[in-house]
Amino acid sequence: MSGPGEPEPGGGGGGAGGAAAAQEESEDESEVLEESPCGRWQKRKEQVNQGNLPGLQSTFLAMDTEEGVEVVWNELQFTDKKAFKDHEEKIKTMFEQLVVVDHPNIVKVHKYWLDMKETKAQVIFITEYVSSGSLKQFLKKTKKNHKAMNARAWKRWCTQILSALSYLHSCDPPIIHGNLTSDTIFIQHNGLIKIGSVWHRVFAKAIPPELRHPVRTEREEPRNLHFFPPEYGHVADGTAVDIFSFGMCALEMAVLEIQSNGDTCVTEEAIQRARHSLDDPNMQEFVLSCLLLNPEKRPSAHNLLFHQVLFEVHSLKLLAAHCFISNQYLWPENVVEEKTKQLDLSIVMAEIQRQDRPPVQWRYSEVSFLELDKFLEDVRNGIYPLMNFAASRPHILPRCASQPPEDPQKAKTPTLEPFEVETRKVVHMQGGTEWNEEKHQWHLTLLLVLEDKLHRQLTYDLLPSDHPRGLAAELVQYGFVSQDDSEKVALFLENAFHKHHSPPS
Repeated sequence: MSGPGEPEPGGGGGGAGGAAAAQEESEDESEVLEESPCGRWQKRKEQVNQGNLPGLQSTFLAMDTEEGVEVVWNELQFTDKKAFKDHEEKIKTMFEQLVVVDHPNIVKVHKYWLDMKETKAQVIFITEYVSSGSLKQFLKKTKKNHKAMNARAWKRWCTQILSALSYLHSCDPPIIHGNLTSDTIFIQHNGLIKIGSVWHRVFAKAIPPELRHPVRTEREEPRNLHFFPPEYGHVADGTAVDIFSFGMCALEMAVLEIQSNGDTCVTEEAIQRARHSLDDPNMQEFVLSCLLLNPEKRPSAHNLLFHQVLFEVHSLKLLAAHCFISNQYLWPENVVEEKTKQLDLSIVMAEIQRQDRPPVQWRYSEVSFLELDKFLEDVRNGIYPLMNFAASRPHILPRCASQPPEDPQKAKTPTLEPFEVETRKVVHMQGGTEWNEEKHQWHLTLLLVLEDKLHRQLTYDLLPSDHPRGLAAELVQYGFVSQDDSEKVALFLENAFHKHHSPPS
């Protein structure tokens, strides 16, 4: 160990100089190279590796100046500018689909724009930054430390991945990931799973062959060939492609690594050995059903969530937490803290009566409110999804329609620019109506707090023909609230409308 005035071993006596050089290097990496057109996103010099995501020439760390968080600045470059121009509308529609994809277990695409230069064109899009590493990296570390996979963790990860796939497959039109491997799945420090590279398949399907050359797939990596089913790329494959890939990921998670005996590719024999090494027959059957060669016989992501190896009756605590989170917009932001302060901790909150014996009682003093806050945060982040219910309504995505022949007369008429789609959730709503004597009509005020703490205040003079659902639909249309919040905004407005059946006397 070095003394106070001694150089560190191997430091060559330049400890201070080394520290200064490291600081200078860090400052160089944080240097802003470029800004988005709106000024919100700032590209830095430091390049990042998001699990070797396919198809990207450049990925840089960037800063979201509004939220103060790090994001990823992705660049897709095309040298054939003319071909790019011909398919510009398709590219826009494809990215509009991706921007509205919003699920806690999917890496979020925040924003995109086209950058046209003299010699080339590029698409720049901003994605969520996942700093914790890929599933493959985590499994390798676990094996290196001579640890076995915890069955409960395996079930939780499978549930989160299937939750994301079920969401993608229920979109209208369905989104097929088509690139699901242990390199494109990420694990956060809190156990939250994130699926990346969702954009790749949508892009490959929407763009003609002459523009696809920048897009490389994980399938081109020999070590990842076993993640793809036999029908991949040969027939009109569907969502069953993702189920096969998920099954291989589930197998790899269970055994930590599918041995390849030094070969570049993982062989069928290695997969068979890994499968037979599973002790739990339910787990074996679960994995086998995903890896069936006939895609029509593979179960859907939603049905797999009901498989006996994963299915469990949700606790009342989890159901209550989801109910609280989904209706959080009705309460003040610090409602949990305020309510717990008001509680008499000696009060009995639950009791089990027993014959000829004293009852078993639980008091509020036995509840850890810090643990409750953490649990609510985990539920909000998507670590404990509620999936054992009927499939939700399909998520409608912008469609890429073929362009009709242009009418010269119509071409002269200017068209309105489409409004930006809002994807952030509303976490709190306040508002009401008051009578305006001067205008002789009701005036509506609505305060929305979004999940990123953005406050949005809207005011409107109500007309006799206005109704809650119509106004909620307009708020979605003009990009003030997300489609997913339309129903709860309509209910909130309905309650506000009940207060003004007639003008005050």
